[in-house]
Amino acid sequence: MTFVALDNFTPSLGCLLAPALERLAAQLSCAVALTPKERDVILAQTRESLASFLHGKLARVLLLELNAARVTGRLARPDSAQRWAEFLELSSQKNFWESLSEHYPPLLPRIETIIRHRCAASLSLAQRWAADREQLAPLCDTQPGELVELHFGAGDSHRGGLTVAVLKTENASIVYKPRSMAVDVVLQDFLARLQTDHDTPLAIRIPNVVDRGEYGWTEFVAHRYADGEAELRTFYRGIGNLIAVMHLLGASDLHAENLIACGPTPVVVDCETLFTPRMPMPKSGLGEALDRASALIAGTVLNIGLLPGRGQGLGWRGVDNSGIGGLSGEQPMFAQPTIVKAGTDEAHLGSTMVPVPIAQNHPSPEPALALYWPDAIAAFESLTKTLQRLDAQGKLEPRLQAFADCRIRVVLRPTESYAEIARMLWHPVSLHDETDARKRAHDLLAKMAANAPSAPSDPAVIEAEIEDLVVGDIPFFSTRVRDGRLEGPRGTHWLPAKNLMQAALNHWRGSDFTFDQNVIRAAMVSAYLNDGWTYVTSLLPRETRTDDLDRRRRTQAARLIRALVKNAIIGNDRSVAWIAPVLNRAGWSVLPLSVDLYAGLSGIAITSGAYVQEMRAGRADKVEGIEELHAAVRNTLRLAELKIDDNRRKRDKIRPPSIGGYIGLGSQIWTLLALARWSGGRDAEIERARVLADILRYAAPADDVGDLLTGRAGAITPLLALFRITQDESLLQLACDLGDAICDRAQIDDGRAHWVHETMWPHGVGGFSHGVTGIGWALAKLARVSGNRRHAEVAEAAFSFEDSLYDDEEANWLDQRLLRGTKSVGAWCHGSVGIGLAHLDLDPHLRSPRTRPLLRRAAAATMRLGVGWNHCLCHGDLGAWELLQKAIDNGEAPEGLTRETLLGQVLSSIEQFGPTCGLTREVYVPGLLPGVGGVAYQLLRAHPDSRLPSVLTLETH
Repeated sequence: MTFVALDNFTPSLGCLLAPALERLAAQLSCAVALTPKERDVILAQTRESLASFLHGKLARVLLLELNAARVTGRLARPDSAQRWAEFLELSSQKNFWESLSEHYPPLLPRIETIIRHRCAASLSLAQRWAADREQLAPLCDTQPGELVELHFGAGDSHRGGLTVAVLKTENASIVYKPRSMAVDVVLQDFLARLQTDHDTPLAIRIPNVVDRGEYGWTEFVAHRYADGEAELRTFYRGIGNLIAVMHLLGASDLHAENLIACGPTPVVVDCETLFTPRMPMPKSGLGEALDRASALIAGTVLNIGLLPGRGQGLGWRGVDNSGIGGLSGEQPMFAQPTIVKAGTDEAHLGSTMVPVPIAQNHPSPEPALALYWPDAIAAFESLTKTLQRLDAQGKLEPRLQAFADCRIRVVLRPTESYAEIARMLWHPVSLHDETDARKRAHDLLAKMAANAPSAPSDPAVIEAEIEDLVVGDIPFFSTRVRDGRLEGPRGTHWLPAKNLMQAALNHWRGSDFTFDQNVIRAAMVSAYLNDGWTYVTSLLPRETRTDDLDRRRRTQAARLIRALVKNAIIGNDRSVAWIAPVLNRAGWSVLPLSVDLYAGLSGIAITSGAYVQEMRAGRADKVEGIEELHAAVRNTLRLAELKIDDNRRKRDKIRPPSIGGYIGLGSQIWTLLALARWSGGRDAEIERARVLADILRYAAPADDVGDLLTGRAGAITPLLALFRITQDESLLQLACDLGDAICDRAQIDDGRAHWVHETMWPHGVGGFSHGVTGIGWALAKLARVSGNRRHAEVAEAAFSFEDSLYDDEEANWLDQRLLRGTKSVGAWCHGSVGIGLAHLDLDPHLRSPRTRPLLRRAAAATMRLGVGWNHCLCHGDLGAWELLQKAIDNGEAPEGLTRETLLGQVLSSIEQFGPTCGLTREVYVPGLLPGVGGVAYQLLRAHPDSRLPSVLTLETH
């Protein structure tokens, strides 16, 4: 764990480091092939890296001891700063550390092991450098010369303190890796031979290496942005080539730090994770369809690690660390530990929000994936065809045999998970009771094994992993390609023997490459936090037709529903799943759809159920299979509810679900109430909703957002609707408790309220889905039922903040997300559509003097900014359609806009361009808010006799 201001306690560590560093200095002096300057460089960097690493491990203990010394009066100097200096003097003595053994028995042995390991690793590097330097000229086109700088830690520490190091010499920079480099050599040769068989240049490269068996040296690759359009296109063709090759070779873990953009060429600087063994996916308990979908995803190019995807773990939630993802401005902030009040005896541990570091994996300062993915896909397809041709000719497998004796690494658990467990093992409480801490660590790793197919479950392997973590290493598993039985830490083994080359080739031969291309397109969405805001092409129709509107409406709705049926994955147990870009609380990722309303199965239940209702009423064309599909969706939702309820009973082990009105339990409650109305008010759905409300009660304290989409505000309206049906006062009380919590977190200044989301919007944000409009709307609706004055007052304060965002020059409400080149938007989620609909929902008869002018402003901004970019409900034409239709009905529409011209424009755009939702125009996205499901739903609502509820305001009547 990294701490800000790493030198705060560095003076305290000198007494721990001095004896080992003196021994290292003596050992280095015996290495006669080193110059005195080189010895000094190696010794200084060893000291610096050890101090930095140990500071991260020991800062919490030292802070605890500092405060104990202050409270007990052991610090006698007159002021706080002097007492800090006094503590540094005390903690710089060996007897101070020896005295800690009583409270923290394992502390000194761990420290001594880390120092011993890392000094030995430094000595080994020095000896190898002295022995090999004359043979390293091929890596830098000249003799490297004298070592002038050294940097350890260019990667995690493994196997006794071994880590990658970067050496800067008089004439070049060289990278040292304490592992076999044979796989790099064979991969270089494989690519060179493949180039002779492919008709266009392969724009990918592996650095030159010198392999020494147990270790090796590689050339240093400097990052360089592409020079102009031609080099940019070449780079993304290289990405396509790279995906094709790495898919064949069963690669994994090619994250951002393993790829460097060198002008027009993506360079893989660490290719040790080829031929990763594939494990069967565990049963989800959510139906056969989801299990099939999960297995399908697990076998695609997503496993390589190059394509964008968001981290799901708590510490790295929402972070995209993929090889070509991690876009600047599209990453969440994350909390980094820091020492608050450093330099005083009141110093304590806190945190500061910092941006995710941007790697060197991009060819331009602001990569435009939406522009260049056609190049990547074309290159993937072209090289895959070449590989298939070689395979058909019997040439591919013999070439792959060259990898048989190469040693590879297999990453069985995410490094972030190891880091979190290591942090727990070094906590002062864990150091005080090591037995209990080890048991907790063992339980966590065993639990992970129950959910992750590759993670070791053998108790002996888990204990060996813990042994590595307590001495500062990340557990390391490796094998030879022809063997497949993994060699783990402390002499342990995992997985049965298997020829990993043959397994990778067989898997590749069975791949659905068309599906892989669709996955590549879809994965692009997850690089962006907000799908749809990088506008590429206008979708305004060349000609707006207003004739034959109902027939055209029915035709387009039916086409969309047929696609819904066609793209479904159906299980034999009457479960159903789809694979698409999914928005969850971590961000966008390509996954099987979850159960939420926004983009998941609840939304599809609403879309399919609405179509069945309208079809039976004669307002929609007949679509074969939609009734059976709707029944399958409802059945799958039931399975999900049972799973959530089961997880509730394991509340000490399972992270509670989100509770929001569009992503979370609130959305599921609203969906069940809608389905109950369509089914004649069935008691079964009402009772299921009540069970979800009980789960929501226990999940609510874990909500750290509070917004409409995923948080407390979103749960209020569904709970109020359930209260109206059941008259259960506990539901109203739960809604009030949520409202109170929202009010408690409000930041009110000069009568204006906003809410802070530290990782996304640390200064608050406007709009409906995440911001003040949606939260104020929910509080206002609650206040009308509860009569709670505070809820009403905070709602008004939220609307005052919203008013302050209106910009006369922009003629719209400012979007505080500050998206590239965009000051304001005409959308439901963050712009004029959501603001207008929220106030109309609260005042449908326009009795308040503020509603009519607000509607006029919202409609004008929406017509100007919110149409013609895509068709979805969240931030596209079908969301704008709802507000503009209401503006027409209330006489506040832009001049010349009628119901007929509005619907005609929407239909003409869909007919001319096809239904388009966000950046991935060629990818099928079935979801209700971000996908074509919402397009179909709104087309159904466009019939004048339709009584389908608005999903944009969660109507419940």
